Amino acid sequence: MKSGKLGLDDRAGLRDALAKAKKLHCPVIVSKLDRLSRDVAFISGLMANGVPFIVAELGADTDPFILHLFAALSEKERKLISTRTKAALDALKAQGALLGNRTNLHEAQAKGQASNAAKASEFAAKVLPIISQYRAKGMALAAVAAELNSIGVKTARGGQWYPTTVKNVLEMAA
Repeated sequence: MKSGKLGLDDRAGLRDALAKAKKLHCPVIVSKLDRLSRDVAFISGLMANGVPFIVAELGADTDPFILHLFAALSEKERKLISTRTKAALDALKAQGALLGNRTNLHEAQAKGQASNAAKASEFAAKVLPIISQYRAKGMALAAVAAELNSIGVKTARGGQWYPTTVKNVLEMAA
């Protein structure tokens, strides 16, 4: 599985495991809670929605309160790891170190751009039907953005919609 800080949309393996467990009416078993997620809200959401999971290091009958505590500790550790990593990278930069793999920089950039473009296209394909319905009613870009915000649709990065965001999705589909 990928990092425990990523959401379900970015973790196909976890998404598949949860779907298979649901189909088979069995729990998902993880070795440690932070392998499932380092996000309290995600863990709480699984628990609130009755998604069965077992954390091997804690045992099958772990009290939900304990799971919440461990989830909070995992989330805090994720933030501490991030802080330590940033500090270490800043220290290396201050010493003049060149960071990253310089041998395939252009190739890596191209792969990153292709991945970002694919994710953007996938997201645009999901929201385009909704936007198209509003536009077919004659709604202006600002009105479409306001409507998307009011019904709780988030942008690809989880933010609010603006007229330019709607315009970008429409241009991507054209």
